[in-house]
Amino acid sequence: MLIIYRILINIVYFLSPLIIFLRLIKKKEDPKRFKEKFCFFTKKKIKGKLVWIHGASVGEFQSVVPLIEKYETKKDIAQILITTNTLSSSKVISNYKFKKVIHQFFPIDTNLNTQNFLNYWQPNLSLFVDSEVWPNMLVNLKKRKIPTILLNGRITSKSFEKWRKLKGYSNFIFSKFDLCLCSSLKSKNYLKKLGAKKLKYFGNLKFSQSEFKKIKIRQSLKKFIKSKKVWCASSTHNNEENFIGIVHKKLNHKHKNLLTIVIPRHINRINQIKFQLNKLGLKTHLHEPAQKIPLDTDIYLVNSYGQTKPFFSLCENVFLGGSLIKHGGQNPLEAARYGCNILHGPNISNFEEIYSFLNSQNISFRVSKHNEMYKILDKLLFSKNNKGNIKKKLTQIGDKILKIYLKEIDKYLK
Repeated sequence: MLIIYRILINIVYFLSPLIIFLRLIKKKEDPKRFKEKFCFFTKKKIKGKLVWIHGASVGEFQSVVPLIEKYETKKDIAQILITTNTLSSSKVISNYKFKKVIHQFFPIDTNLNTQNFLNYWQPNLSLFVDSEVWPNMLVNLKKRKIPTILLNGRITSKSFEKWRKLKGYSNFIFSKFDLCLCSSLKSKNYLKKLGAKKLKYFGNLKFSQSEFKKIKIRQSLKKFIKSKKVWCASSTHNNEENFIGIVHKKLNHKHKNLLTIVIPRHINRINQIKFQLNKLGLKTHLHEPAQKIPLDTDIYLVNSYGQTKPFFSLCENVFLGGSLIKHGGQNPLEAARYGCNILHGPNISNFEEIYSFLNSQNISFRVSKHNEMYKILDKLLFSKNNKGNIKKKLTQIGDKILKIYLKEIDKYLK
């Protein structure tokens, strides 16, 4: 099966110039850095111990920021290499002022490419975040005896069913991990059946919080938000913004000074979203470029990446998108760590255990219809928020999980 995979990935590699060209036109690739995917690196390796962390996109990177911050303070680590696949993640990473961290795009997973990558960077430890499984890279890491850990490992039911059809192949691939630190008991069970050997579960790493607490937000914007009765809809997907707009209109009859902040998952949809909301008769205002915000603004539309924390810090109630559609939901922990109540739709298969915990603590609320969201928000907008207690509870859990993760990883780093 590995031979078939290598044939297929080589075909992708052969077609990749055309694919990259189309992605450049759509502004989904960095015109100066796309060559990194072909192992033409734009950063240099320095002497000393290198830890390599790979995550697909923004969410995976942000989940390991607390871990990165700890490794930044370790004197025996000279460099931390972060690789991701997406342009949006590279932009978010650039906002962090790390000293030892460098970012490169993950190479196309051909056998030759992965060997060139490892020859150049020579990592002392490799950490793959969430559900990142790249066969050629894993095989070559194992051949070189480079310790490889699946960090906060997550396997969805859908992914499990796909891998299970290739049982012999899945056993071959997943056995390449020296350790799997699982994000849930469900994922631990799936990974065991797929052939992973050493599995441990201590909790979801996404409970831990970054110490990078400096939040940048324009004072004029902060003042404007504080003058309003505000709530936020974050990581929204297609059709969810229209749902949010309808709820805003219903709430606005009762809460006259209402502002709804919308942070879409993909900002390339911003014009489409603006059109949909304007069609509902709502007045929208874009986050960028910075301009004076009209007092009668209904929807503040965030059109830049990496902006969730400032808005979560100013809100008490947040709807998490990807949950009203068949997507599986988005991670609610960042908003919860800022003391926000969480609203979500019925489709949360990606984060079932997290939502189960938040629900048991009366932090999260499920909605599926406009009227349900309206009633819950109406009540929350009138009630006193428990922001401080929510933050304290989640911080304690997150610190404990992070400490255990570091202890387990350090065994392989040494």
